[in-house]
Amino acid sequence: MESGILFLPLLAVLAPLIVRALSPWVRIPIVVFELVLGILVGPSLLGWVQPSDFVETLSELGLAMLFFVAGSEIDFAGIRGRPVLRASLGWVISLALGIAAGFVIAPGEGALVIGVALCSTALGTLLPILRDAGELKTPFGRAVTALGAVGEFGPLVAISIFLGSREPGASTIVLGVFAAVAATAIILAMRMPHGGLHAFVRSSLHTSGQFAVRVIVFIIGALVVLSLTLQLDMLLGAFAAGVVWQLLMRNAPEADREQVESKVEGLAFGFLVPIFFVYTGVTFDLAGLVSDPRTLLLLPVFLVLLLVVRGLPSTLAAPPRSTGRERMSLGLLGATGLPIIVAVTAIGAEEGLIGSGIAAALVGAGMLSVLIFPLVGMALRGETRRGTSDEDLVAEEA
Repeated sequence: MESGILFLPLLAVLAPLIVRALSPWVRIPIVVFELVLGILVGPSLLGWVQPSDFVETLSELGLAMLFFVAGSEIDFAGIRGRPVLRASLGWVISLALGIAAGFVIAPGEGALVIGVALCSTALGTLLPILRDAGELKTPFGRAVTALGAVGEFGPLVAISIFLGSREPGASTIVLGVFAAVAATAIILAMRMPHGGLHAFVRSSLHTSGQFAVRVIVFIIGALVVLSLTLQLDMLLGAFAAGVVWQLLMRNAPEADREQVESKVEGLAFGFLVPIFFVYTGVTFDLAGLVSDPRTLLLLPVFLVLLLVVRGLPSTLAAPPRSTGRERMSLGLLGATGLPIIVAVTAIGAEEGLIGSGIAAALVGAGMLSVLIFPLVGMALRGETRRGTSDEDLVAEEA
């Protein structure tokens, strides 16, 4: 455990430095280096860091924070209507295709694990990329956000129904109970008077009180505990907590919202989320992946399946009058998946539904998707925008 406490923060520091050093030539998401560095120091290679219960707990908190941030950053007003409906249709098609592909690779319950993994989209990875590119408020950005929202929420529901400890019928009922409680919390967040809350948040922004951060931790804890009590996936609670917090702060002054978001991002992306990705690399079963040629062959197979199963249906969410390049870009971004893949393969391997080799191949494909798909997708999108007149860009973003 002692080596993990030393090396994980060190690797978290090294990852952005590597990204900055390479930025003049290529833009690679920071999570790629966090994962690779974790593999490097983990048992598969150098063996400097071993898995431990303490670091695993921090890693799980990091995963929860990642989904909280994803839930809190979704612009529901921007994606309602056509974007979310088309994205939902595409996700249902992805789930069906994913399960069908899963039955070919691992007949039985393992097919559900593979299917859920293949129909996910890494919204938490894509949002910073869209923000940096100035795409969040464009129709293209809203389509990607809708894909990511459905591509994270849908798999969480599927995990809770099909991979929980109960029969699917009972799981659906329990999920309904959770949805009712979460909906009540959301309605209360929308209707409660916010003036006093916002004033208190503002007054404690620069004090030891830090009321906003404490409320966020409480909301995450309450809904995560509710999820675990109902034997649902904890990430469902974390995602719902992000939605509740967003609604609580929706009418706050923009300056206050930005300061609170800065503090949350500091806690999430400065501490907990990097530990999750580095620790995922530490626990990555590289030996199980490379020891069997058939298992190693699954890595490119799963990468192609992400494009076919998730990428092609994602193009249904393309805004009207989208070009072929924009649809290709949307498909590549929709096929970018990792956090859900890590979570569902961990469940599948722990319950013996899939072997460690298949789990490693799925996670490896997710890692490659994060490395390759956003890079190519945003390059295609950039070429499209460069070929668009200023008048067309203004009309598109209006």
